Amino acid sequence: MRRIGVVVNPIAGMGGRVGLKGTDGKVEAARERGRARAPERAATALAALREYGDEIEVLTWGEPMGAGAARDAGFDPVVLGEPASEETTSEETRAAVRAFREHGVDLVFFVGGDGTAVDVAEELGDETPMLGVPAGVKVYSSVFGVSPRAAGRIAARFTDTERAEVNDIDEDEYRRGEVVTELRAVVRVPQADERQSAKQLGGGTVETLAEAVAEEARPGVTYVLGPGSTVGAIKSALGFDGTTLGVDVWRDGAVLVRDGGEAEIVDALGEDNVVIVSPIGGQGFVFGRGNQQLSPAVIERCEIEVVASRAKLDDIGVLRVDTGDPALDERLRGWLRVRVGAFERRLVEVA
Repeated sequence: MRRIGVVVNPIAGMGGRVGLKGTDGKVEAARERGRARAPERAATALAALREYGDEIEVLTWGEPMGAGAARDAGFDPVVLGEPASEETTSEETRAAVRAFREHGVDLVFFVGGDGTAVDVAEELGDETPMLGVPAGVKVYSSVFGVSPRAAGRIAARFTDTERAEVNDIDEDEYRRGEVVTELRAVVRVPQADERQSAKQLGGGTVETLAEAVAEEARPGVTYVLGPGSTVGAIKSALGFDGTTLGVDVWRDGAVLVRDGGEAEIVDALGEDNVVIVSPIGGQGFVFGRGNQQLSPAVIERCEIEVVASRAKLDDIGVLRVDTGDPALDERLRGWLRVRVGAFERRLVEVA
């Protein structure tokens, strides 16, 4: 019997599609403007855990931190405690992890982002393994499955563990366009190919690529420009100071949206639209990590242009997507031409 402690951070990722870049210090704004993302991701992960696992006992925390999602997936969970109020906090996550540790679980399976990973890691120590279901805006740590379903499969099937890093960033600096990362813990995680790598920053000059993309910008076409330094170079080549970590919308020399959320981006779209994104270094994600504003509602209306430095592509090998819409993810899979220079493109698989 494998005993798995399940805890859900119900506000994780709530600020992503509305451009808040996380919920640290922005919980009320996220609740007012965002939509809960973690519950549906928990449901997907736990359904996979149920499908792929045999003889699994689920221990969890009361609603909205796991019990309901576990029951909906077909488990009869042991509920070890209840949140003190509907306004769940970091301390509630830590309390759940302490209870899991006391009850000797084989794995702590959490749903959240890097902040939740820090809470779990600091309470758990390095003896019991942990695994995350990616639901946060920023997912820099290497303790997450590449998707909710992958995380469920890993939790059900893993046989060995290894060390991995938990990283977090200063969200205030992040909102100002600066990425300041900090190693917060080294923990034990399941060993699996479907666990994501830690995000790498920087990598290579892209000026020639950026200038070529800008020169080829078509009149009347709306360009949705994602976050990151590579796409940031394209924004500069188009003649404006874009948001490095946000999504901007540009058409015919004018910035229509700066650091926009999903609704603002959708409203700015025209008849012909192109979304330009660059994969995350070390992970390969083009959708679903740090750019949740580029939701299925946006992607479905856009031609997709992926750009990257040659060094980045050599490092990541494959591209990944995690839009929150399984049908869209499936349509995006296959082989994609990635622009790596003024004229050169490479065929890369979307895994």
